[in-house]
Amino acid sequence: MDVVKALKVRKSIRSYNGEPLTKEQMDAILFAAEASPVGMGKYELYQLTVVTDAALLGKIDANAAEFFGNPDMHPLYGAPSLIVVSGPEEGNVPSGNAAMIVHSMALQAVELGVGHCDIYGAIAALNQKPELVAELKLPEGFKPIAAIALGQTDDSYEEREIDTNRIKVAYI
Repeated sequence: MDVVKALKVRKSIRSYNGEPLTKEQMDAILFAAEASPVGMGKYELYQLTVVTDAALLGKIDANAAEFFGNPDMHPLYGAPSLIVVSGPEEGNVPSGNAAMIVHSMALQAVELGVGHCDIYGAIAALNQKPELVAELKLPEGFKPIAAIALGQTDDSYEEREIDTNRIKVAYI
């Protein structure tokens, strides 16, 4: 798929049919993460944690729902996989690097026809519960920064027109 087409079809998918990714799909998505740009090439400052354990996904989902004040919501949307991007610090550069890693995985998911949704709010909620973060078994000093929910979906990626006036542009 070319870049323009990928940008025109990419969207967040929030409905999953319960089927997990195949090993080949997961490997391709993890490769996309490895191919992501990371500031100064410091890849060692990041870890990917692939969460497929339904009980842990349920805890992360329920914690986020509580954080948002709505116990009926499901911030992970029932996705059977969550890839958490963790690093040793917060701030502009780590957050930017984590977002690039997530976006690279999202574009690969589009290419594969796999449903995906960037997850940030549930990660903010997760960071409020050290005992839940501990279940991710992260290296000392690492904390979750961003994530991507993934799963098979009956939804599809359809090309759409992009309004090129959504973001203001100033020329100086």
